[in-house]
Amino acid sequence: MKPTDRRQFLKRTATAVATMALGAPQLSRAVGANDRVVLGMIGPGGHGANLLRAFLAQPDVVVAWVCDPDAQRMDAASQTVQKLTGQAPKTHKDMRRIFEDAAVDAVVIATPDHWHGPATLLACEAGKHVYVEKPCAHNLREGRLMVEAARRYKRVVQVGTQSRSAPYVRQAMELLHQGAIGKVLVAKAWNGQLRRIIGRLQPSPPPPHLDFDLWLGPAPAVPYQANLLPGLWRWWRAFGTGDIGNDGVHELDLAVWGLGVQTHLIRITGLGGNYFFDDDQQFPDTQYVTYEYAGADGQRRLLVYEQRIWSPYVQEGHENGNAFYGTDGMLILGKATGWQLFGPRNVLKQKAEGRLDLGLHVRDFLDSIKTGRQPNADIFAGHLAAALAHLGNIATQLGRTLQFDPAAEQIPGDAEANALLGRTYRAGHWAVPKSV
Repeated sequence: MKPTDRRQFLKRTATAVATMALGAPQLSRAVGANDRVVLGMIGPGGHGANLLRAFLAQPDVVVAWVCDPDAQRMDAASQTVQKLTGQAPKTHKDMRRIFEDAAVDAVVIATPDHWHGPATLLACEAGKHVYVEKPCAHNLREGRLMVEAARRYKRVVQVGTQSRSAPYVRQAMELLHQGAIGKVLVAKAWNGQLRRIIGRLQPSPPPPHLDFDLWLGPAPAVPYQANLLPGLWRWWRAFGTGDIGNDGVHELDLAVWGLGVQTHLIRITGLGGNYFFDDDQQFPDTQYVTYEYAGADGQRRLLVYEQRIWSPYVQEGHENGNAFYGTDGMLILGKATGWQLFGPRNVLKQKAEGRLDLGLHVRDFLDSIKTGRQPNADIFAGHLAAALAHLGNIATQLGRTLQFDPAAEQIPGDAEANALLGRTYRAGHWAVPKSV
């Protein structure tokens, strides 16, 4: 390791160790309890459209800005705001205009994954609170920078893993942590559904309503092709994190929460590939990953993730779900439907039903801004969950077991794997994060 590289590594390690323990930071109150939260919406298409409506349904929210490099999506969102509130928001394709507006208290970032980290860092630096969609970052290094920025600027940063605000899910987690099934030693997360083929296409001119260069942002410049947008960017390494980071991260987040661990894993093994789809997708359609934790109590724990995005069949009653195996029972959880707790010999002891409500998660974000408390899906929890997706992808791509240093957030002695913890940026772009 070169001396300059070693100094940078040691500096990052010290910062990581210092911030790893910051589980409940002191946050700055930017909005009074009875004041309205002035909001900027960045990326209002796709799931962003659902988020926009959820925020508009809150009585103390003013959506002052709508931003998207796709003019059609931006115009549609603007019309939604005007229809539901009677007031037209300001619009601009460049998110920097929102960050420059001192009247904006918070922003919602529902962009493609490659913008999550850079946009959140810019927002925190501008003094804005942030609701950022999952996975919180495109890569592990950006996730760490997001945790540090939230703490440095004392901003609320809520990740869009909305099951953390579901009362029945929180009840299940409380039971697990209270020992309802004994000591939880293994958690399992599965993601099984039928995705569609994206085909094999050649570059073509972008549609006239899309500023593709602005959409690319700090990612390396590549030519446009029609199976990138909309939504298909998540299958490309430069822009997405695969389905483990798309849908799988919800279940991974629940798995690590249920295990009760507050740090990263220590060892990862991944296998998989494109077993079903023959198209331009760059991430596995089939993936099995195991993660081992040291455990603060000295007891090792195991997390298992399995993915088949060509298999529309449920297991344990849930298309996507979790299982927690303890020394005195097990708990099966489907975040969108409910859970069942079993004792020895599969005796059903307790159960609960429920449905996810995006409005509860939005409300938690707003209340956290007003009270200065930690949100349900704080950026640190989002970083731990997203790291599972990133490290799972790295282990699967390289096809070998990796050792991981939780404090330094490095893969010791493996330069090839360590290089994949970050990403390559477009030289000189205004949104390239500092300290990468």
